[in-house]
Amino acid sequence: MDSNEESAELKKRCPNTSLLLAICAACIGGTFQYGYNISIINSPTKSVQNFINQTWLERYEENISEQYLTLLWSSIVSIFTIGGFIGATIGGTLAIRFGRKGTLMMNNAFALLAALLMGLSYPTGLFELLIIGRFFTGVNAGIGICVQPLYLGEIAPRALRGAMAMGTSIFITGGILTGQVIGLNELLGKEEYWPILLSTTCIPAFLQLLILPWFPESPRYLLIDRGDDVGCGTAMKQLHGTDNFDREREDMERERISAMGIKPKKPWELFMDRSLRWQVLTIIVINAAQQLNGINAIYFYTDYVFEEAGIPEVNIPYVTVGTGACECLTALTCGMLIESLGRKVLIIGGYTLMAFWCICFTLTLTFQGAGPWIPYLSMGCVFAFILSFGMGPGGVTNILITELFTQTTRPAAYMIGGSVNWLSFFFIGMAFPFIVTKLQQYCFLVFLVVCVLVAVYIFLVVPETKNKTFLEIQIEFQSGEKRKASKADHSPRTTMLSTPL
Repeated sequence: MDSNEESAELKKRCPNTSLLLAICAACIGGTFQYGYNISIINSPTKSVQNFINQTWLERYEENISEQYLTLLWSSIVSIFTIGGFIGATIGGTLAIRFGRKGTLMMNNAFALLAALLMGLSYPTGLFELLIIGRFFTGVNAGIGICVQPLYLGEIAPRALRGAMAMGTSIFITGGILTGQVIGLNELLGKEEYWPILLSTTCIPAFLQLLILPWFPESPRYLLIDRGDDVGCGTAMKQLHGTDNFDREREDMERERISAMGIKPKKPWELFMDRSLRWQVLTIIVINAAQQLNGINAIYFYTDYVFEEAGIPEVNIPYVTVGTGACECLTALTCGMLIESLGRKVLIIGGYTLMAFWCICFTLTLTFQGAGPWIPYLSMGCVFAFILSFGMGPGGVTNILITELFTQTTRPAAYMIGGSVNWLSFFFIGMAFPFIVTKLQQYCFLVFLVVCVLVAVYIFLVVPETKNKTFLEIQIEFQSGEKRKASKADHSPRTTMLSTPL
């Protein structure tokens, strides 16, 4: 009997091969594209600027001004965030109408169109195609980062939901690392290869179009949104194995009954629903903090820190690849720890450590010239901060969005969370240069405050969601609301109102 129980427990903890492959198929054309397209634009900066200058000279027989060149390059880079915001705002709606898998498949059209436009920009002499292409890569990334975590959270069994949903972070960091490696001079980093480099965004899209059709739609979507009982059973059999999904099916049935007659909610309906106000506030806080916690500032300072440590300029791209590998390995480690330690411990611990490294990095940058060993401490702070981010907010944020909402509210929640994330990304991109100019290394004290405040908020407000059903998590939030209401009812203010005049 004991051996049978151990065998059953092992099956729960070990995902089915089909489930792992489905996650890889969803992620390769989803969040991998997000990380990849953030990363590859850094390598060809000088090459693209030379192309713009040459094109301008051929058109107008004069060199482009430095200010206008900077404006065009900034547009190529930042239009990605505008596209991402638009993608996030429509992703949830598309996921409801066409399904999670169907939306991911359709989303590849944006990546393929973007690759075509950016590849044609050089032979046609139209740098404007780069701006349009980057916009479509942003739309692709915005939809992917909204819908793909939704798909992952719904196909994974409860006991493995956190670990499987970590595919989102693992593939983002994997995309960043892949872009850094492909952008090296030994591969596609040379000046003449930049159109090919920017067009490689079509490769993950083709891979997903080839692989994802072999895997089913989200069983939750089929049962709760579409009422397809047979399709749900077939999908669960493929994803979880023939003997391993009865408990999950019961959870889905309970959620289906509770959602009966309720249509999927729109984002503005979530804001008006008082029973969801803490969940909505939570996803706004954690998504804004994911961009405003200082991780972008760390990457901004890496080249300076590496130069001060004596690393030759030609070798800095290879050390930067090391930071990408560090973040990728951390995401993998977080995936192994999340089901044992829980979401709350990891995200609070991550923000707390990031706050500590903000203090250390501020000190090492301030006293950079105090000794030959100080720059190496700064390098240590860079890697430690990246590790802390990957173990906490980088890995757990998307999982929490999945778990804090039920089937009828989850797509709208992802639209809200994704929109806040992209707007914060755009804001930090616009505001950060001014923050650095004014505060210099002391800018990390601003990020210190952000990290501390978010850690305190999560500690006080967000419950642990590990190994709980979506309904149980919702009930826990609602019971917290009732306790607060009960305290308010028994407050002295209530007693004063009940006394006779």
